[in-house]
Amino acid sequence: MKERLEAIKQSALEQINQAQKMENLNDIKVNFLGKKGELTKVLKGMKDVAKEDRPKVGQMVNETRAIIEECLEKERKLLVKKLREEQMKNEVIDVTLPGTRQEKGHRHPNQIALDDLERVFIGMGYEVVEGPEVEYDKYNFELLNIPANHPAKDEQDTFYITKDILLRTQTSPVQARIMETGKMPIRVIAPGRVFRSDEVDATHSPSFHQVEGLVVDKGITFADLKGTLEQFAKEFFGPETQVKFRPHHFPFTEPSAEVDVTCFKCGGKGCRMCKGSGWIEILGCGMVHPKVLRDCGIDPEVYSGFAFGIGLERIALLKYEIDDMRLLYENDVRFLKQF
Repeated sequence: MKERLEAIKQSALEQINQAQKMENLNDIKVNFLGKKGELTKVLKGMKDVAKEDRPKVGQMVNETRAIIEECLEKERKLLVKKLREEQMKNEVIDVTLPGTRQEKGHRHPNQIALDDLERVFIGMGYEVVEGPEVEYDKYNFELLNIPANHPAKDEQDTFYITKDILLRTQTSPVQARIMETGKMPIRVIAPGRVFRSDEVDATHSPSFHQVEGLVVDKGITFADLKGTLEQFAKEFFGPETQVKFRPHHFPFTEPSAEVDVTCFKCGGKGCRMCKGSGWIEILGCGMVHPKVLRDCGIDPEVYSGFAFGIGLERIALLKYEIDDMRLLYENDVRFLKQF
């Protein structure tokens, strides 16, 4: 029995010395000290040992187990140290190397234009409000004096979800919701995303952004509208900018107008951007129609107001001289990093 235990010990120590990985040590531990290991087999064979020799054999087995466990632990510590040294060697940092440059993000041209626009109107005392993109027909059309047979309500131009629910085609519904609250005076701008059934090309997209403005109070006149938009144009496009109002028609305003500004590239002399006219159209506006005020619960005999709508992409394209609207949505880093 003594010779067998000695052979087991020597075999275990040899295998421990040859172990290269932690997995090898685990296998050795199972093979010699586990439930089906060599030492366990010896203990199970104790029934064949003379009764008076069993204590001595048991002591020898325990001594052999202790030696093997001690060698295993010693070798384990050496392997852990070796692995840590190799890891440190592989992960060494050369502090003399140049640092990795972190890429900086850029604001989107639309966001830059919106921030500038909001800054101008907040400076004039306006509040920024928002509304739902999924809207009721009532707010998108009916309260804005757009009758049921109006071409804008055609399914070829509007994304309908149900008969009475749609994706808003303008941010004007926010104005109707604000007027419906009846809290006076009103002085707000409503930026947001709108949807129309348009083909994608250089100047059109089925999803784009608008900024609607609304002022309602006692004694508001068209002169207030002109002064507001002239101030906006000078602050947004430059102090030399001139403004021209052209008569137009919108169902929710009366009288209505479209607003042109002098071309900020040629200063009104005529160039490719303004097609030689010296003027560029930027928005539509007008005095809020009395029927719109009445339908929203406001007495048009007491209150009056004006409204305007600006295409955010349009002024971003004009301000940064971008000739294709699709560039704004392609996420091309080469394009976006210019801003």
